[in-house]
Amino acid sequence: VQLMESGGGSVQSGGSLRLSCVVSGLPFGDYCLGWFRAYPGKQREGVAMIDNDGHTNYQEHDRVTISRDNAKQTLHLEMRDLKLKDTAKYYCAAELCRVPLKYGGSWAQSYEYNNWGQGTQVTVSS
Repeated sequence: VQLMESGGGSVQSGGSLRLSCVVSGLPFGDYCLGWFRAYPGKQREGVAMIDNDGHTNYQEHDRVTISRDNAKQTLHLEMRDLKLKDTAKYYCAAELCRVPLKYGGSWAQSYEYNNWGQGTQVTVSS
């Protein structure tokens, strides 16, 4: 199993970025896919999740959009109006879409996912 993020970088406050995660080695269409971020020295926190039916969950919906392309086995995260507080390392995660994960409200908990990418750094400057 491999998850490979890309699209991070440095951007000024108010700018936009599109993160991508190419997934291989698992039945993509059966998996829930999430984006997490980690601040230095902190635990990973959930940003958004999309399940295998395309339903989405967000911590903050107004500035991010999660999407998936099943044909390309790729997960995306569109981020708009980026703020200094968005500076973090962003990770994609994948886990079989079991009922507790889809409907149990724990999608933002890192322990729910067994497959992780290496992360991509997002740095927002003023």
